[in-house]
Amino acid sequence: MGKPVAYENLRRLCEEILLSENFGIEAAHEIVDVLLEADLRGIPSHGVARLGRYIKERDSGNILLDSKPSIVHDTPVSATVDGNGGPGQCVSNYAMDLAIRKGKESMIGLVSVRNSNHYGISAYYSEKALSKKMIGIAMTNSYPLVVPTFGKEAVLGTNPFSVAIPGLKKNFILDMATSVVTRGKLEVYDRLGRDIPNGWAVDETGRNTTSPRRVLNNFNSRNPGGILPLGGSEEDFGGHKGYGMALLVDLLSAGLSLGRWSAETYSGSQAGVSHFFGCFSLELFGDRSSLIEHLEHIVDGVVSSKKADGHNKIYYHGEKEAMARERAVTSGIDLDQKTRDSLVSLAKKHSLSIPVELLD
Repeated sequence: MGKPVAYENLRRLCEEILLSENFGIEAAHEIVDVLLEADLRGIPSHGVARLGRYIKERDSGNILLDSKPSIVHDTPVSATVDGNGGPGQCVSNYAMDLAIRKGKESMIGLVSVRNSNHYGISAYYSEKALSKKMIGIAMTNSYPLVVPTFGKEAVLGTNPFSVAIPGLKKNFILDMATSVVTRGKLEVYDRLGRDIPNGWAVDETGRNTTSPRRVLNNFNSRNPGGILPLGGSEEDFGGHKGYGMALLVDLLSAGLSLGRWSAETYSGSQAGVSHFFGCFSLELFGDRSSLIEHLEHIVDGVVSSKKADGHNKIYYHGEKEAMARERAVTSGIDLDQKTRDSLVSLAKKHSLSIPVELLD
């Protein structure tokens, strides 16, 4: 694993890499901010390991650095935004900030987005509403990796969403994919030569498979097969519910923005990813202070309930990430060797100063 890298050292290096790749100050700062938040919270799959991906997507024409988002439909409480192929983080910050402004003015703000790119962790955007003591919502479609219930063709993305609700001390922050697992999890099992659990994915016939290599090969060859929706195969454990949630994300993001749905993303000249953001005031329902106190009372009631044998704590959503963030800010960020090697390679490419932690 190597020595943890200090937050400021990692931020400096990643921003300098993107600046050297001509991303510009604003895009470099926004992209790195979102990526580092994932690493700080213990979500390395969405952290600085993806830095090289954005460079490749710029090179392929998916990310258009000179493009700015524009409003194509506007009302006092809603808007449709065209990302015009810009970096997903920049487009999404613009859209979520727009939703928050409308929420402050009209108590609710809803923004659907088309023609964007991968935006990182959903919670980064939903949480922006918390500083205003408002509820935030963020969701996005993605590259098709997920097979609908009773299907065999991957036509939906992992389509994550996040909801952030303010509390006195305990902010409830739900951030989840609508699939059983991510593609990255399959890649880990494949590297380790391990079978995946039954119910994670199906082969080209639509039947359950325990071979991660078979699923990954089908992705690479654009053959049928893919990851299952949250709940697994068929309906016995609620797979149809996860499928419905994934489709809901597509309907709110691509559907309301007249954008590309998951099966149409990353086809043609641009990625065409779609998002949806929302923000609304607690005053829609009564006194804000009383509501926040009562919301936290409910969370407290859940986490203080009786624990299963062998367990002494029930976590509320967002708690583990907050604890991981606090540790990482103090002790540094752990990076796997592949990510460390990639950052060192990019730094050497541009003759940048490399943090000593990456060289140990």
